[in-house]
Amino acid sequence: MRNKRHIRRARNGLWQWPVLTMRHITALLLLVLMTTACGDDSTQDSADSSALTALSNPDTAGYARAYAPRDFTFPADDGPHPDFKTEWWYWTGNLTAEDGRRFGYQFTIFRNALAPDLPPGNADSADWRSRQLYFAHFALSDIDGGRFHAFERFSRGAAGLAGAQATPFHVWVEDWQANGTPDSVRIVAGENSIGIDLTLIAAKERVLQGDRGLSRKSAAAGNASYYYSRTRLTTRGTLRSGSETIDVTGLSWLDREGSTSVLSRQQTGWDWFSLQFDDGSEVMLYQLRLEGGEADTTSSGIIVTPDGSTRRLAYGDFEIRAREEWTSPHSGITWPSGWDITLRPWDTVLRVTPLQRDQELRLAVTYWEGAVEVTAPGRRGRGYVELTGYGLRSAQKARPAPSTR
Repeated sequence: MRNKRHIRRARNGLWQWPVLTMRHITALLLLVLMTTACGDDSTQDSADSSALTALSNPDTAGYARAYAPRDFTFPADDGPHPDFKTEWWYWTGNLTAEDGRRFGYQFTIFRNALAPDLPPGNADSADWRSRQLYFAHFALSDIDGGRFHAFERFSRGAAGLAGAQATPFHVWVEDWQANGTPDSVRIVAGENSIGIDLTLIAAKERVLQGDRGLSRKSAAAGNASYYYSRTRLTTRGTLRSGSETIDVTGLSWLDREGSTSVLSRQQTGWDWFSLQFDDGSEVMLYQLRLEGGEADTTSSGIIVTPDGSTRRLAYGDFEIRAREEWTSPHSGITWPSGWDITLRPWDTVLRVTPLQRDQELRLAVTYWEGAVEVTAPGRRGRGYVELTGYGLRSAQKARPAPSTR
């Protein structure tokens, strides 16, 4: 396996590109996934502080910032925004086989700029020069089989190795890709004997998160993203698990988000929930955690009704309480594992339970992202939860050094 990774890196020209070392790649992965792109009020703590703080205070000069709501234009906004430092196309979904077996999947492609992009016309399609790093994560939860698989790839955004375009829609890292139209996307990813080939059809219009698509993450000016979602995507296709090719159906969710700086130094991570109910409604909410563990007042979310109308959730409209914990035998990190969410607009408590405790991605960065079920009086559903910022120091000690990957 190590030789295969070396071959891939040589093919992608990473060895010949002195700007992008393996240390840089690992740092950038952590930077994006844990949103350590802090605002102007951040400083760097001592060397033994968390990775979130250690990677704080990036130079935002030359990049666009998310200061105020703006008009979204589609399909252009389905494509890349290289004037911002970071963005992602983030799909998650719950799938069921014809025999009733349950699966969950995550497929994400990230774009991260190493520096403000080259002016147009400075490189052609065969040129290796690029300041854009693309990387992808793919995970499959085999709920009834009790197995979890996670993989990653990365490449420069040049010479056709990785990239994104709006028309026709296409975003890819090598042969992991999503392509199609704004309302119908095929996603393909796989490694070894694990893979997905799924077609996602939009059942609802796009939902603009936050204030008309501006999602504020802290009080500092510019610490925000432009963010929209596809909250209900009917899904059909196949997955590979070992020697089996399995027909599956289900529901997926897309998050599209881009920014240059997001969190402040006082924020240590987040708990993010996307929940799809059998009555046709959806709930997204995230809790940004401060150093003392309390929720930041910029935590927010949205309710989407069956007819597609929305209600924005502000801090105070919901409260997330962890019900249980699970300590990973692999990383040593203790994660929340089960939540009760008081949702005041519905006057109810949502009980969210992981379908599988071990859905920890141990890649160049360690985080938890997994399929869940949700119950409430008169409601049932499934969804996905992402947890970041828990036990980063333990995770760093548990992982091999970047040079061994």
